[in-house]
Amino acid sequence: MFKPTFESLYQYESPEWFRDAKFGIWSHWGPQSVPMFGDWYARYMYEQGTAQYNYHLRHYGHPSKFGYKDICKLWKAENFDPEGLMELYYKAGARYFVALATHHDNFFNYDSKVNRFNSTQIGPMKDICRLWQTAAKKYNLPFGLTEHLGASFSWWKTNKGSDNYGPYKGLPYDGNDPDYADFYYNNYEHAQDRIDTIGPWYTLNENFHQYWVDAIKEMIDEFQPDLLYSDGVLPFGSHHNSWEHEQGYRDVVSPGDPSYRPGLEVLAYHYNKSIEKNGSNQAVYLQKDKRPEIYNVGILDIEKSQMPRVTEKPWHTDTCIGNWFYDAKQTYKKTDQILEMLVDIVSKNGNMLLNILQRPDGTIDEEAKYLLDELAKWFVVCGEGIYGTRPWKVSGEGNTLVKIVPYVEEKTSWNSSDYRFTSKGNHVYSFIMCPPANGVCVLKSFNDETVKSVQILGGGKLEFTQDSGVLAVKLPQELPATYFNCLKTELE
Repeated sequence: MFKPTFESLYQYESPEWFRDAKFGIWSHWGPQSVPMFGDWYARYMYEQGTAQYNYHLRHYGHPSKFGYKDICKLWKAENFDPEGLMELYYKAGARYFVALATHHDNFFNYDSKVNRFNSTQIGPMKDICRLWQTAAKKYNLPFGLTEHLGASFSWWKTNKGSDNYGPYKGLPYDGNDPDYADFYYNNYEHAQDRIDTIGPWYTLNENFHQYWVDAIKEMIDEFQPDLLYSDGVLPFGSHHNSWEHEQGYRDVVSPGDPSYRPGLEVLAYHYNKSIEKNGSNQAVYLQKDKRPEIYNVGILDIEKSQMPRVTEKPWHTDTCIGNWFYDAKQTYKKTDQILEMLVDIVSKNGNMLLNILQRPDGTIDEEAKYLLDELAKWFVVCGEGIYGTRPWKVSGEGNTLVKIVPYVEEKTSWNSSDYRFTSKGNHVYSFIMCPPANGVCVLKSFNDETVKSVQILGGGKLEFTQDSGVLAVKLPQELPATYFNCLKTELE
């Protein structure tokens, strides 16, 4: 059993199911989808002059009269079909599924005893997370939850404000209503934060620390999730809690520091519940602190970015087809970009979690459905080169590197020199990032191996030659997959 200390939690090892699964789908869905205006609506609707504030004022009314609590009442999820969606997600290649339990808006998507503002009491009148979990079990998919609660106490300081000019100048927003203090928080201590545009990411408020502990333990008890994700660094995991400190700009955490750390308590609780259930720890914890003294207690998640090379330990990327919440203005990523990201990430020992956007009624739009159908076709042909694989001696070869800038995801311009590799047993899988015009793949990384046979996934065996460490493979005239075909090479 784990203790709530760094030394104990350093013994964590990733379960094999996670390393085998590689690709998951996420439902990042809640009341903030109602305006169909994208992410962080609950924060920016209380900042005069922002696009969200203007939209809210002109569409719903001033936030002193019609606030976020009223947006929550509009979320009905009336056409939510979790089993139908899960069938699509499984066919599209997902081998784990993750649901949003609560975002920074402090609205819970399950039947909570800790928070009365939840989806069984307000809005949908449904236990959204329970319905997702039941649907995931039908397909034997590991089930995860994401919590974005740790930052919400300071993140939502904006609801305590008022307009600086205009007809509503000085009129307090509804976040000041004492009848809703449990939902909007008694967070006046952060109302004047000016450290940065966000203010302190993690509050020092000990009452909120306890609320966070109670809420996350409730999630663990209710769902026993296979995966738990914190949006940010390990909440309250170090003795300094401002955004700068949590990012490691000023302090390095001392694992010997005896001070109480709520994050470590919750993490040990998560792992120990898995041990009680499974006999061994099969649980995953994802968080975003890159400092080894922190991320070694779980698995590193990199939001909308990735690692530059193969790592010894598995890691994780979370990304989205568009914005995090449904956004009618947003352009979606195309299938080829999503698949190139997946292949490159898996070749470096990573997993990828993809958020499929839902409208407020629970449905997905035609663009998302098309994307899922395209993914399904590709996984039928090339999934063998993804699932259950491990990194090879190199992640790839060729002239092209993926641009790695935090929160920037650009389509990569591949050329015929580019391949990405995975391995399984005595097989190496070579993903063709750009088919050569002459129909012959030339690979230079098999310099220390003797190739026994080559076939293309979804097709038959191929002619090849191997000379002086160079492997040349003749492709068929018709390639089996529309995107990123894969060679399966058997080694002696």
